[in-house]
Amino acid sequence: MSDSSPLIAEYALPDAAATQALGAGLAPRLKTGDVVALHGDLGAGKTELARGLIRALFGADTEVPSPTFTLVQTYEAESVPLSLWHFDLYRLEDPEEAFELGIEDAFAEAVSLIEWPERLGPYLPARRLEIILSHAGDGRRATLSGGGDWPERLKGLTL
Repeated sequence: MSDSSPLIAEYALPDAAATQALGAGLAPRLKTGDVVALHGDLGAGKTELARGLIRALFGADTEVPSPTFTLVQTYEAESVPLSLWHFDLYRLEDPEEAFELGIEDAFAEAVSLIEWPERLGPYLPARRLEIILSHAGDGRRATLSGGGDWPERLKGLTL
């Protein structure tokens, strides 16, 4: 994670619906070339947040499986002006394995939503939105940080 990225906001997420709502709130603020790095332990809500974001962009009926075994799922629709690549890098043993998944194409041509981004090591782009999901009592907490225009783009984000 980048220590130099300014804190943008923190959200209490009491349940899965709130985690999905945060993802849905992020969806309209995304643009091609964005990298969203999802950090958190197993079960912290990374895929739940991704599910809310993807369904907000591509429709409520969109199937959003966890890419744990496929490593990447791609989403495109004629009605949506961008494409999205959802990566789960947990099983990568070497950061360079991400190139076999086409991650450099995703960085250039799509929104990249990355679970376990630390597995990219030096290849994780510096210009990104960091979302740290952590357990907090019976729910979760989301901490968002990022430089560049992220603070401005996320102004007014509520659940």
